[in-house]
Amino acid sequence: MSMKKNILHLLLLSFVILCQVSCSGIGKEGGGRPIGANSIVETGEIAAVNSKAFTLPRYGRNFYEMKVIGILEHGAILNEGDSIIQLDPTDVKKFIVDRETNLEGQVASFEMLKVNQENSMDEQESRMKNEVASFNLKKIELEASRFEPDKFKRIKDLEFKQAEIRLEKEKRKLALKRVIDENDYRIQEIKVNQTKADIENAYNILPELTIRTPISGVFQIAENRRTNNLVKVGDQLYPGSNMASVPELKWMKVNTQINETDFLKIRLGQKVAVRLDAMPSIVFDGEIIYMGRLCYLKDSKSKQKIFDVEVKILKVDERLKPGMTVSCEYLEN
Repeated sequence: MSMKKNILHLLLLSFVILCQVSCSGIGKEGGGRPIGANSIVETGEIAAVNSKAFTLPRYGRNFYEMKVIGILEHGAILNEGDSIIQLDPTDVKKFIVDRETNLEGQVASFEMLKVNQENSMDEQESRMKNEVASFNLKKIELEASRFEPDKFKRIKDLEFKQAEIRLEKEKRKLALKRVIDENDYRIQEIKVNQTKADIENAYNILPELTIRTPISGVFQIAENRRTNNLVKVGDQLYPGSNMASVPELKWMKVNTQINETDFLKIRLGQKVAVRLDAMPSIVFDGEIIYMGRLCYLKDSKSKQKIFDVEVKILKVDERLKPGMTVSCEYLEN
């Protein structure tokens, strides 16, 4: 009978020890912390602290759409400077050929314009010189007629006034021609310079059609709004279209929210225990780095209002990947 009691006591003692060990291990990894009964816990999603989004830029006023002819696989690991997307350069190269052909014609027209203007100006200045000579001659004749009869003097006076009118007319024509020639010259010069600038800009665009990442990370293809599928080879994209993003995999944060009733209970820099839904026993230390200023409805079917909160994970861990679901326990310091 005493032996049965001893066995019963041993079993009871083993059960108590086992319960204590099990309870002390909940929510820990090598001495982690258990979730407190009165703690504030919210769900969230892992995101990269540093992420680069790629949208199709506007390559000047002559190119409205670009065709994708190459793109990396979704989820590919990248190093800084790797090419991720290749856009079709065909339209740009065709534009360059057309503009260079036009430029040759414009330069030839420009040179011909200068020659024609010089010849025309020489003729106009020659007529001007003739009128000046005629004016001076009539002026001399008028001065010499002062001792002649009045009838003769009136004739010379009329001839002088006619010469004066013709001279003023040629002066106005010469001044007007200079203005017109200068405007024509500037217009043609602007056309030539604009065509040269278009060609130079097009050549500068060509290397930009190979999209490269400025940071290392993982390649994420964006959704094409026209097809509602991921961007792929053959898609025509317009300026402003999302093409892809590259989140850096080193430093991670959690995008989460907090109920408006708990918002005043937290603060910037407050410590947070982050647990992955996939590995709830592992605790990652974090702290609040951002608290939203605007309160909004959680969803259209709910009356619950929330604030946005960002929590930075304080240590680098390769197990943390963008998009993973986590829980955040806001700790009391």
